[in-house]
Amino acid sequence: METKNSIVHVVLTGGVGSRLWPLSRKSQPKQYLEIFEGKSLFEMTVERNSHLADKVMVVGNVDNHHLSGKVMEKTKTSYINIVEATPRNTAAAIAFAAFASKSDDILIITPSDHIIDKMEDYNAAIQEAISKANDGFIVTFGIIPTKPETGYGYIESKGDEVLSFREKPNETTAKEFISRGNFLWNSGMFCFKADVLLNELKQFQPDVYEKSKIVWEASKEGFLDLDLSLQIPSISIDYAVMERSKKIKVVPASFSWSDLGSFESVYEYLVSKGHPIDSNGNMVIGCDSHTTFLGLRNTIFVHTESANLILQKENSQDVKDIYNELERQNSELLK
Repeated sequence: METKNSIVHVVLTGGVGSRLWPLSRKSQPKQYLEIFEGKSLFEMTVERNSHLADKVMVVGNVDNHHLSGKVMEKTKTSYINIVEATPRNTAAAIAFAAFASKSDDILIITPSDHIIDKMEDYNAAIQEAISKANDGFIVTFGIIPTKPETGYGYIESKGDEVLSFREKPNETTAKEFISRGNFLWNSGMFCFKADVLLNELKQFQPDVYEKSKIVWEASKEGFLDLDLSLQIPSISIDYAVMERSKKIKVVPASFSWSDLGSFESVYEYLVSKGHPIDSNGNMVIGCDSHTTFLGLRNTIFVHTESANLILQKENSQDVKDIYNELERQNSELLK
């Protein structure tokens, strides 16, 4: 009889990566693209945590769960599969994982599309989080920032205490955060005991708790019902629990981390791995034919079979506007 609580690695696979169009599509979201030395971000996420966890759980949706399945097969990883009928944001996704676990299991929640380096620091942060989770806390991972990044939310902290959560700042505010020295990037990674999280959710967002429970109890082999799922309020775990609970701790972590949310961060990562750029900082992604840039600097040329994107690296955040416009036109180019 197994008495010790299990450590469960929960991989959240929602999200399309609209800022990485045309590489990232609905049929092939960014976490499944094998552009990182022949591996996808999803595969790297599973590998990175394989020695830390007793069990793996994948929370996916009807559009992507077959892609997750392929990766799990490739890495020969057995896993618990939860397939959402419709995305209901992170509070519900995390609730399903907690309902699928034993009450004192420790869950490590990670997105499936982040890049992490400095594994010693990463493993140390995870161990520290597990020990705090064992003491009944809900732990978030705050990354010690390396620059005033406007693409991330921030955690204002004092030691392991969370003073406040802050939305993505503008340039001026981001610089102020950095100069104050006690602001961390909010990584979207968490660690907690299943029942601690569920109790807090029940207290602060009873509607999400009750409706998610109904959906979970009606699930068949991990597949969730669409009509019941539509009843769940679509709320992030940050808003539902993190910003309200008195049980939150933060582990300030110095592992290197990026959510690869834009071509600028993909560019920086690929450069660090030796991906070629020319003398003016221009880069080609996804195209083998000879490409020459003339009179251009820091330009990224992204090639796919049905669409090309040519952008100034500094305009990376605006790619989502193109995506939204194509979505408005119901374009085939998003499929």
